[in-house]
Amino acid sequence: MPYPSNADLPPSVRNHLPTHAQDIYREAFNHAFAAHAGEPDHESRAHRIAWAAVKRMYEKVDDEWIRK
Repeated sequence: MPYPSNADLPPSVRNHLPTHAQDIYREAFNHAFAAHAGEPDHESRAHRIAWAAVKRMYEKVDDEWIRK
């Protein structure tokens, strides 16, 4: 299911990532979800792609996600 806003993201994303990183996650997830529609694992694949997109611009230092 695509996420219309950051408020709709899973708590594991919403409660840990900065707003900009949430935007990246949401946009990457929604794009991947649509691109892989019809595949049996399209939702889990979209989550993996979204996390990869976040990790290109952010890194986790201790318990905080900071921009690279």
